[in-house]
Amino acid sequence: MRIEKKTWPESFNAILRGVKTFDVRLADWKCSVGDTLVLREYDPGAKQYTGRVLEKKITYILKTKGQSYFAEEEVKKHGFQILGFS
Repeated sequence: MRIEKKTWPESFNAILRGVKTFDVRLADWKCSVGDTLVLREYDPGAKQYTGRVLEKKITYILKTKGQSYFAEEEVKKHGFQILGFS
C-alpha cells in the first residue's frame, strides 16, 4: 500500500540527507511493514506543498498505545524521545 503524508521542510531535509531514519506519527491510520510512505514536503509558512517528494519503505513499526513501559504521569512530565540509530 502507498500512504501519503505531509512533512515539514526541516524533517524532509533531514530524511533526504539520510540523518533522520525514522518518523513519528499519530497512530490514527493503518500501515504495515512493506508499505511505501510517500512524504510530500509542505511549507507551513506558505501553506502549500513545495513539490518535493520522497518515498520510503516501512521496515518497522513501534506502537505505543497499551504499552506499560512507562507510568502515565512520567510520560506527561517528560514526554518521549524517539531515537534513530544505524
